[in-house]
Order: sequence, then C-alpha cells, then structure tokens
Amino acid sequence: MKLKNYIGGQWQDPENGQYIQDIDPGNGELIAEVPASSTRDAERAIEAARQAYDSWRKVPAPKRGEILYTVGQILKERKHELAQKMTREMGKVYTEAAGDVQEGIDMAFYMAGEGRRSFGYTTPSELPDKFAMATRDSVGVAGIITPWNFPMAIPTWKIFPALVCGNTVVFKPASETPWLAHELVSILDQAGVPAGVVNLVFGSGSVVGETLISDPRVNLISFTGSNETGRHVAKVAGEGLKRVSLELGGKNAIIVLDDADLDLAVDGILWSAFGTTGQRCTACSRLIVQKGIYQRLEQRLAERIGQLRLGHGLDAQTDVGPLINAGAVDKVHHYVTIGQQEGARLVVGGHPANDGAYAKGHYYAPTLFADVAPTMRIATEEIFGPVLSMIAVDDLDEAVGVNNRVTYGLSSSIFTQDVNRAFRAIRDLATGIVYINAGTIGAEIHLPFGGTRGTGNGHREAGTAALDFFSEWKAVYVDYSGRLQRAQIDA
Repeated sequence: MKLKNYIGGQWQDPENGQYIQDIDPGNGELIAEVPASSTRDAERAIEAARQAYDSWRKVPAPKRGEILYTVGQILKERKHELAQKMTREMGKVYTEAAGDVQEGIDMAFYMAGEGRRSFGYTTPSELPDKFAMATRDSVGVAGIITPWNFPMAIPTWKIFPALVCGNTVVFKPASETPWLAHELVSILDQAGVPAGVVNLVFGSGSVVGETLISDPRVNLISFTGSNETGRHVAKVAGEGLKRVSLELGGKNAIIVLDDADLDLAVDGILWSAFGTTGQRCTACSRLIVQKGIYQRLEQRLAERIGQLRLGHGLDAQTDVGPLINAGAVDKVHHYVTIGQQEGARLVVGGHPANDGAYAKGHYYAPTLFADVAPTMRIATEEIFGPVLSMIAVDDLDEAVGVNNRVTYGLSSSIFTQDVNRAFRAIRDLATGIVYINAGTIGAEIHLPFGGTRGTGNGHREAGTAALDFFSEWKAVYVDYSGRLQRAQIDA
C-alpha cells in the first residue's frame, strides 16, 4: 500500500517520488510506503489552504459544526477497525487504541456543538446610544504538527477546533503513524469538508515541518512534541509573528501518602506508568512515597510489575506493547544504565526483551527503580518509556516540593483519604492537571489540557480553552446617536 498526500481536495503522489516505510513496531511487518514529501509539496498545501480560507471562514459556524457531527458518526462506526490499525502502526494495546479513537469521537461531537456555542458577549457602553459587543473570528491557515503516540486523539484535539473556528488546515503527522492520519483525513473528506480546507502532507519535520513554521502564509502553529523541537518551533515561528501553541514534555509524579488505599494506588500507578508502554506525555515516571508505606508499596509493585505480559497489542493477553522503534529501546536502556550508575536500586525489569517472540519487535521489560534521589537524572529527565522511579519523603510538604522541583508541569496525582491534604495538594501542586485518588493519565476532552513551566507556552488544548487559541477576539462598537461621541474625552 502506498499512501498519498491530500492537497486541495486531491490525493497526490509526492513531487519527488520518494517514500519511506511504515512498520509495525510489534513484529516488524511492513504496513505502507509513505511519501517523504518535499518543500514544494508543503508549499502547495499551504497555498491550497490559503485559497480555501476566505470561503470557509464565511460558512456559518453551525454548518461547520454539522460536518464535524458527521465526522464523529463515521469515527464511531469505524472505531473497531481504526483501533486495530492503530495497534498495528503505533503498538499500543487494542483497548488503549480504541480509547484513542474514542477521544476523537468525543472531540468531534464536542467541537461540533461549539459551532452553535462559540459565544461572544455584549456589554454596556460608557456612552449613550452606543452598543458594544465582542465576537470570535477566525485566524487563517493553521499548521498542525502532531506526534505518534496518540495518532487519532491529538490530531483531532487540534484540527476540529481549528475548523469549527473557521480556519483552514495543513496537517503534518508524525512519520511513525501516517496510516491513521490518512484515515482521519479520508473521513474528513467523506464528511464533506470542502477542497483545500484540510490538507495532509507526509514527510520529515526538517522539510515539511520547517516549511510550515517559516512560511508567512501560515498564521498559527499548533505543535506537540519534544522540548528541544518546541523551542525551535517557537523561535522560527515567533520571528514571523505567528501564533504558536506548544504542548511539550512531562515528568509526572504520583504522590502516595501513608493513609492511601494501597490497592487503589497500585492499580493507578501501574496504569499510569506502563499504559501505552510509558509513551504518554502524562505518564507517571516518578513515584513519591511517604516513608511509612514505602517498603510495602515497593513489594506490591514489584510483584505486580513482574506479572505484566509483554506482547503485540492485538493479542488479548498483552498488558504492555512495544516501544515505537529501536531508537526508543536504546534511549530507555540508556536511562536505565544511568539510573544504575547514579546509585538507584533496580528492583525489576531493566532490560530489552529481544529474543523469541519479541525478536522482531521493539520491547522493553517494565522497570522499577527504588531508592531514587530527587536530583537523579532518571527523576528529572523525560524517558518516555516503561521506567518508574520511587522517591521517599517524610510528609506532604516534602512531596509537593519534590513534585515541583522538575522543569516540567503537566500532570500530578495524589493518593490520600484525608480531604484536607487533598485540597492542599490541589492548591500547591504546580501542574496543569491534578488528580486525586487516580493516576496521572485519563484527561477528558471537555476540560483544558496542558501544563505549566517547561511543558509548554501556556496555551491549552481541548475544552473551550482550545477556542481561545484558534480564534481572534473582535470588539465591535455600534454608535446610533447620530453624532460623534468621543470615548474617554471630557465634555
């Protein structure tokens, strides 16, 4: 199977005729050949989006929303099929892949409703016979650059609010998950999105992504990825005065206090640390534990982690799927080696799984470190894999301090049965998302998603907060006095 770019309403081969391979990370099987597009392909997509913008922005927002309702219905009908394709392409277990698709369904229906709910407001004028209001307006061409770990959810978080606000889109998905991007854009086409409103260009960040962030015809950039790349995106796009939303890394922690329900905590920790094989920006990689229960929690976790079953995500017996590629395996093992050199105690795991049934995939054993100091690299740097580090603390104040000391601020969690300590944690944890008696993953699409400090640049995805990025505020004054009135000028 050869995928094609989608530009101006037409499926097209890359201008340069070059392709790369899309590989199943669980067994090494070839899924598709994918365009390695040129700058020229990206420029044609940008021009198609620019040409389509003026007519699309004039389509009434409720009508734009109706198209998203259709998209949501198609996604719902194809959920099982899309989840299977995602598992083959990205590696996450089938149930998680189905959840990824469900986020796309939820976002389609939610943003479709915003077609009738993108409220402005009216306000009294300070002058007589004068009307004042504020309305939302579109921005222009949106460059959408997405990662591989949520190949349906994250693109829909960005594309759907962009569309309902009246913007046109050039979409560059991650090179590791092009198949799901192709399917999503096919559904948008099927649902009736006009030609040029959504364009899809496969290719590298250094070519296609660089074109999007530097081309003056692109008005805003929504990027999810690494901090290193995010800084580059901000610098280049900022020079062109583009609006930029950055959703970057995380080093998320679960705090477990002495009074916690340990059975519940263990379930939450395992789901947060090893769901999606730790390849979530919200994954828990630090476990901050009050000393009174440290030993008991370590023993329980070691037992449960040792029982987790590695395997292909389509195998119903699998708990933890593969990492995305060989480079990810090398990176995870590099950090495990660093942790041992720093003096952390390896409790379980700590090695690639690369023989027998795992030989053709990219697997790593779920790993637990104990006796980790808050300053160690494994406790401060994003690993993006199935590695969990246990840190001991005396009390809640110390736990909050350890949580907040890292450069990231995406998600945090606390397990406690003391309502007073829970509310202190809500107040003091310096993250954009806080969970009480739940893990660090599982954000819902009608609330703002994003983090503080090194996790991004302050914008939020999902919920009505997404509309603030993808729309402009326009203040409107209507003076029906029949004479010139000058605001703020003394009579």
